[in-house]
Amino acid sequence: MQRNNNSLYITSKKAFNKNNKFNAEIIKKVFDFSYSMTFGSDGEHRNYRSGGTHHRRKSEIFCDTFQGKLSEYAIYETFKNKYQLTEPDLECYELGKWDQFDFYMNDKIVSVKSTKHFGNLLLLETKDWTSDGEYIPNQNEKVDYTFLVRINDELTSLLKFKRMYYSDYIDKNELWDMIKDLNFCYDIAGYITRDDLIYLISNNFIIKQGEILNGTTRMDAENYYCQAGDMKDINDLL
Repeated sequence: MQRNNNSLYITSKKAFNKNNKFNAEIIKKVFDFSYSMTFGSDGEHRNYRSGGTHHRRKSEIFCDTFQGKLSEYAIYETFKNKYQLTEPDLECYELGKWDQFDFYMNDKIVSVKSTKHFGNLLLLETKDWTSDGEYIPNQNEKVDYTFLVRINDELTSLLKFKRMYYSDYIDKNELWDMIKDLNFCYDIAGYITRDDLIYLISNNFIIKQGEILNGTTRMDAENYYCQAGDMKDINDLL
């Protein structure tokens, strides 16, 4: 990363590969889960990031939940024939509870982080991690692999175009009619190991709250970071 006063610029990028697509069955499963966790009120996600100040509306949370669960399916679809994996958890949890971790990959604990198709940063909120790379919200869980999955941004763009992105309620059938014909592509930008994470933490690979990323995006919370171009290639695991 290149720093210029209060701004940071990404220097190690990786081009997005749009050749991977989700099938209709996965899209419907993830839609039903995401709607239940937001508008449907069967479960609930917190509306802020660790250490952050921005409180998200339900449409924003829906988009983030949808993107995050699709990212888990991206890992599942990529590795299910190579490793022992369980299918992503679609149980709805109340506020303050969540699935323990994203996956076991054989005997390794896997965490999946997501970003939009143009993203080139793995971001991990500093308040969630110990200096030894243990995940505090899950009782200091030791994560072996952390993947960065990128999803094309058609959903967020569509809701912003229709002026629904900052809504607190959208009818389920209306929302599904908007989503069902969209094409959702993904790629896996790369992964880091627990040793890599400890290196990032100990060497202060940090973007501070309030700093401006690429001249446009003000950071809502402090994060450890790894650039996509510096991450390990998933072909090492395949």
